[in-house]
Amino acid sequence: MREFFRTLMNRLAAPFRRQRLDDDLDAELRSHLEMAVEANLSKGMSAQDARREALCSFGGVEQTKELYRDQRGLPMIETTFQDLRFGLRMLRRDPGFSILAMLCLTLGIGANAAVFSWVEGILFRPYPAVSHQERLLALTGTARGDAGHTGLSWPDFTDLQRSCTLFDSFFVSQITGTTLSIGDRAERTTGSIVSDNYFDAIGVRPILGRGFEPGEDVGRNAHPVTVISYQLWKGRFNGDPQIIGKTQRLNGVLHTIVGVAPQGFYGTFVGWGMQFWVPVSMEEVFEAGGYKLEDRGARWIESYARLKPGVTIEQAQNEISSVAKRLEADYPATNRGRNVRLWALWQTPFNNAGTLLPTLEIMLAVVVFVLLIACANVGNLLLVRSFARRHEMTVRLAIGAGRGRILKQLFTEALILSAFGAAGGLLVAHWCRHALVLLFPARGGVAMHLPGEIDWRVLAVSAGVCLLATVLLGLVPAMQTSKIDLAGALKADSAGVVGSRGRAWVRSSLVVVQVSLSFVLLVGAGLLMQSLQKIRGSSPGFSTHEVLFTAVDLVSAGYDAQRAQNFQDQLLDRVKALPGVDSAVFARMTPLSYGSFSSTPISVDGYEVPPEERPTVEYNEVGPNYLVTMGIPLVTGREFTRADDERAALVAIVNETMAAQFWHGRNPIGERVQVKGRWMQVVGVAKDSKYRSVRETAKPFFYVPGRQNLTVGPVLFIRTPLRPETVAVALAREVHALDANLSPYELITLQEQVDRSTSPQLVAVTLVGVLGALALLLAVIGLYGVMAYAVSQSTRELGLRMALGAGAANLVQLVLSRGLALMAGGVLLGAVVAVTLTRLLGKLLYHVSPRDPRAFGAAFAVMTIATLVACLIPAWRATRTDPAEALRD
Repeated sequence: MREFFRTLMNRLAAPFRRQRLDDDLDAELRSHLEMAVEANLSKGMSAQDARREALCSFGGVEQTKELYRDQRGLPMIETTFQDLRFGLRMLRRDPGFSILAMLCLTLGIGANAAVFSWVEGILFRPYPAVSHQERLLALTGTARGDAGHTGLSWPDFTDLQRSCTLFDSFFVSQITGTTLSIGDRAERTTGSIVSDNYFDAIGVRPILGRGFEPGEDVGRNAHPVTVISYQLWKGRFNGDPQIIGKTQRLNGVLHTIVGVAPQGFYGTFVGWGMQFWVPVSMEEVFEAGGYKLEDRGARWIESYARLKPGVTIEQAQNEISSVAKRLEADYPATNRGRNVRLWALWQTPFNNAGTLLPTLEIMLAVVVFVLLIACANVGNLLLVRSFARRHEMTVRLAIGAGRGRILKQLFTEALILSAFGAAGGLLVAHWCRHALVLLFPARGGVAMHLPGEIDWRVLAVSAGVCLLATVLLGLVPAMQTSKIDLAGALKADSAGVVGSRGRAWVRSSLVVVQVSLSFVLLVGAGLLMQSLQKIRGSSPGFSTHEVLFTAVDLVSAGYDAQRAQNFQDQLLDRVKALPGVDSAVFARMTPLSYGSFSSTPISVDGYEVPPEERPTVEYNEVGPNYLVTMGIPLVTGREFTRADDERAALVAIVNETMAAQFWHGRNPIGERVQVKGRWMQVVGVAKDSKYRSVRETAKPFFYVPGRQNLTVGPVLFIRTPLRPETVAVALAREVHALDANLSPYELITLQEQVDRSTSPQLVAVTLVGVLGALALLLAVIGLYGVMAYAVSQSTRELGLRMALGAGAANLVQLVLSRGLALMAGGVLLGAVVAVTLTRLLGKLLYHVSPRDPRAFGAAFAVMTIATLVACLIPAWRATRTDPAEALRD
C-alpha cells in the first residue's frame, strides 16, 4: 500500500517537474548509450560502427522517452494540457474564425443566461435576503364558480394561523404607498402593511433597531411605528446612525422609526422595492374603505406561508382547505362558497411574478432556439474548417495517431470555444440582469424593481449549456474525421481537392435548421405584435385619448374626510372653469391599475342564490357625471348628481352584465341591492367596460356615489381635448391656490394607462423581436458562409459553365436558386414547427389566431429578403470567376 501511494504521488507530481525529469532521463539514456558504444569498441568495431550498432540494439530513443513519460506521469492529464495548448494556438492562428465563433456563442449563451437570471430573480428566488424561499407559498382566497382569486380577510387569516399545524409561519405583506415629500411634484414611494411576525418569519434582521413586536398588529391605529429600508435610510435620512426613535409622517400620521432593514432587502413583492413597513394595526391609515381588521367580509390581505420541512404542498393544501370549510360552516354570511388556495412563488397571482410568468415561459423556449441557431452556425464554421484541416488530420493518422486521440483534440477545441462563449455570455447576462425593468414604464413616479439573480444555480445551468454546446460543436467535425479513408484521402489531397461535395448535405442541413428556427421566432414575433396592436387598439369601454387623470395626496397632508371633501369640491369647480375642460370628476379607483376595487357580498331582491354560493361583486366609488367624463354609455336610468350625498337615499348604478345576471332581462331600475347590510336602489344601467385588465371577460360591476362613501384620496379625471402638459400647468396652479403645500401627481391620459397595463405584452413583443432579429442575423451569417464556401469549392464548375457560354445572370441565378432552395426547406420545416408551437402563445395572444396567415406571410417575406441579402456577395463573386484560370487549376 505504501508503494502504491508513493507511485501515485510521483505520478501526480510529474507534470510539475517535467523539465527536471526530462533532463534526468536524457542523462540516463546517454549513459546507457555510451556504455553500449564502449562495449562495441572493445569488440574491435570502429567508432562509427560502434555507435550505429548501439543505437540499433537500443531501439528508438524518442519512443523510449515517450514510453517512460507515460509510465512516470498521468498521460490523460498531460495530453489534455497538450490539447488545450494546441487548441489555443489553432484559434490564435485563425482570429477571424475564432472571433466570429466566440461572438455567436456569446450571444447564444448570453441570451440563455440572461433569461435564466430573470427566471431565478423574479420567479424562483425573488426576495433577496429571505431565507428558505423554496418553502414559501402565497395564499389567496377563491370563490366557488369564479376562476379568479381574491385576498383574505384579517379574521380568516388569523384563524388559519391558529388552526394550521403543517406550517412554520403565516405572514401578511400587503403593498401600499405614501407621499414622503411635498414640493413642486408629489414624491410617491411604496411600502408594505405587514403582520407583527413579518421579519421573524422571513429571517431578516434589521441592521439598526428592531422589527415589530408581538401585539403591534392588534388595535385600531394603535401602533404608529415603522421599519424603513436601507435605501430610504441612506437617501432621505443620509444614513443617520441616530435614526431610531425619530418620526416620519406617513399618510398624514407621525410614525416612529423603530428599525432599518438590511442592505439588499427590498421586501416580499415582485415588481417594486419596498421603502417602509408598517404593522397591520395601521391598516385604516393606508387602505381605503375604512377599518377592516374586524370585518370578515373585507378581503384585502396579500399573504404568505412557510411550510415545515418535509411537508408537501398537497398536504398543506388539504389541511388549509379543511380549515376553510370549517370557517365556511361557522360564518356562512361571509364565507359561503369560499376556499383558500396555496401557490408556489413563481405562480404568485398578486404581484408581477404571475404577470411575467407567461412571458418568461416563452422566453425560455426562444433562447433555446437562439442557442441552437448559434451552435448550428458555429458548427458550420467548424465543418468548413475541418475540411480545410483534412490534410493535417490525414497526416496525423498516417504517422500513427489514433482516431480517438484526434476526436479528443477536436472536442477540446470545441470546449475552448464554448468556454470562451460561456464566459462572454455570463458577462452579457451580468450587463442585462436589470434590463427587464427598462421595458416597464414608471407608475405614479415610482420605478419598477425587477432584478435578475446570477447565483450558483444560474452558473450551473450556464455550465450545462456550455457542455451541451461543446458536444454539439464537437460532433460535427468529429463525424467527418471519423469517416476519413486514409488511402483515399491521401490520393484526394494529392489531387488538390479540399472536400467532397457529397458531404455538403451536412452544412446544408445545419442551415435549414437555422432558417426553420428563425422562421418560428419571426412568426411568434409577428403574432405577438398583432396581439399587442389589437389590445391597445381595442376599446376598453371608456374614452382613452381625451380623458386625463391624476391625484392629489390629501391623506399625507393630514386632511380628514370633511376637509378633503371641501377641497375636492373647490378643486372640481376650479378645474371645470378652466378653458378647454369639458368635465371633471373624482373616483376612488382608476381602471386597469394595480390597486384593487372594493368588493362585497351582495343580496338582490328576488334573486335566489345558488346553494353553497354567496355572490361577491366589485364596485367603485365615483362622483357626479362620472360616466359622462369617462365616456361610458348609460343604457338606461340616470347618473349620480351632487344631490346623491350622505343625506340622500342610497343608490347604485350597475353594469349590463350585472343587470343580466341578477335580474334576468328585467329592468333593474328601482330594484334594490343589499351591500354591507345596507339596501341601495338601482338608478341606472351602464355599458360594460374593462376594470382590471383589457383581456378580462365581462363581469358584474356596480358604482356607488362617492359622496355617500367619503374617500380622502380619490383620483381626479378630466375630460379635455387639451394636451396633458398644458392641463398639468393649469392644474398645479389651481391646487397651489387652494393649498400651497400640495402638488398633483403626474397627469397622463387613459390611453397611457391602457399602455401601461399591457406592459407584459410589450415586454414579450420586444424580447421575442430582439431575439428573433438576433436569430435571423445568425441564420443569415450561416447561409452566407455556406454559399460562400460552395462558390469557392465550385470554381472549376463555374469556370466550365462560363466557358460553355453561361453569362453573369446565369451564375447569379444559379447561386440564388441554391440559397433559396435552402431557405424554402427551412421555411417548410419551420412552418410545421410553428403551427405546433405557436399555440403556447395562447396566454399572450388577444383576438389573434396562433395560425394567423399574416404572421406566417410576413415571416416568409423577411426570410426571403434575408436569403437574397446573404446570397448576393457569393453570387457576385461567382460572376468574377476567370474561366481560364479555373480550368487550369
